[in-house]
Amino acid sequence: MTIGNLMRLLSDGEVHSGEQLGETLGISRAAVWKQLKKLEALGVELVAVKGRGYRLAQRLEPLEGAKIVERLPAQARHYLARLFVEDQLPSSNEYLRQRFEQGAGHGEVCLVELQTAGRGRRGRVWSTPWGQSLMLSLGWRFESGIAVLEGLSLAVGVVVAQVLEQHGVAPKLKWPNDILLSEQGDAASDELGKLAGILIEVTGDAAGPCEVVIGIGMNLWLPDAQRAAIDQPVAALFERLPDLSRNQLASDVVAGLLVMLADFERDGFSAWRDAWNERHAYAGLPIRVIQGQQTSDAIAGEVDESGNLWVTENGHSRRLAGGEISVRRRL
Repeated sequence: MTIGNLMRLLSDGEVHSGEQLGETLGISRAAVWKQLKKLEALGVELVAVKGRGYRLAQRLEPLEGAKIVERLPAQARHYLARLFVEDQLPSSNEYLRQRFEQGAGHGEVCLVELQTAGRGRRGRVWSTPWGQSLMLSLGWRFESGIAVLEGLSLAVGVVVAQVLEQHGVAPKLKWPNDILLSEQGDAASDELGKLAGILIEVTGDAAGPCEVVIGIGMNLWLPDAQRAAIDQPVAALFERLPDLSRNQLASDVVAGLLVMLADFERDGFSAWRDAWNERHAYAGLPIRVIQGQQTSDAIAGEVDESGNLWVTENGHSRRLAGGEISVRRRL
């Protein structure tokens, strides 16, 4: 029995007795109890109802590949080669890298309910409880070499932001790879928390064909214990949009990415630059630039047509390229 089978049974939000769960899953009540404890260890919040059983503290809509694909517009469906939905993987990015090694991967999407070794930028771990985030990777082959990928992560951020705007929230973009959301909806007065991160991994020839895996991790629900363990402000989408369908969100993000990628090699980031700058979280604000062990204070400017961030330090402008650089709002 997989954890996924148990989660799907609990996903209706009703109270289930250990006996009912055991009968449905074909295991003993003691085995059910062990699995429930395993869920709690994975960060899933359960509510024990005395004398009746257990239910999930938060609603859960399991991912369903058929629902996601059927909601794709025709144009996006044309570009989709294959869509995988997995209960558990070490990393959805790694899964698609292996698909490329097998001669597939292009136009493929992998969504996963639980990642055990997901990574964010600069080697950070990205993990959320089973079914309470949106974690997906998309593979795409570019024929013209790595140079055409300038600004790709920023264009991905714009696509995700546009999807979220269609559902009624107004995210901001933090250079180079983060999507931020205010806690209460008033971005001017409220602290922005990290809603989602983007990780792009490239293999192949610098001058010829290269294979790109785009990974996105988005917080949907964040249990208090996990929120407390994170060392930066964070946001969770379903706290603002509790009725949004997880499968619809997945379909919208996949559709937006597929359509963007189909034109990106031809148009480059310049087609997305203005849209990124309109959503720039820190434009004109004091920031701290972190580059390895070095930090400096600056005022953030806009991004250019290559996706570089221009900043002003001590009256002089300089350009920040991607890679191992982070910026933080300086209060």
